[in-house]
Amino acid sequence: MSTNPYGDSYVGGLRKVARVVLLDPQDRILLLHGHEPEDPADDWWFTPGGGVEGDESRAQAALRELAEETGITEVELGPVLWRRRCSFPFAGRRWDQDEWYYLARTAQTETRALALTELERRSVAGARWWTCEELAQAHETVYPTRLAELLRTLLDEGPPARSVTLDPEIV
Repeated sequence: MSTNPYGDSYVGGLRKVARVVLLDPQDRILLLHGHEPEDPADDWWFTPGGGVEGDESRAQAALRELAEETGITEVELGPVLWRRRCSFPFAGRRWDQDEWYYLARTAQTETRALALTELERRSVAGARWWTCEELAQAHETVYPTRLAELLRTLLDEGPPARSVTLDPEIV
């Protein structure tokens, strides 16, 4: 039994997280709309994904989380694009995460959250497909904060030869 109060996905104080940069055939990216559970006005957009569970790999976690949060299962999972460490307050506590962002492609664009946790049900307001241009012009908060720039580089140059380590983000 884990003695870690944050669960088995925390190793060395960091929660191991797999995120998905999901692109449709028109190169739009899928983002989820989240907010503080007790304050829907405190909101942001973010990529699907979440913590690694048990002995699953990060790739397995990415596909599981994507299915749970969006209902999208017809996915071609690609390489890890980016890695990032972040720390942020959410739902009354601080989350310290080591995130890996996987590239994925799908033709399945209809979303339906199938298996949200209780906390996700209180804090995820929906999903939206964004073009790179819409993302670059957005006034909303988006994580990671340089996502529009990162997406533009990805679409222009393709995936990097090796995953890129992004600057840490501490909110």
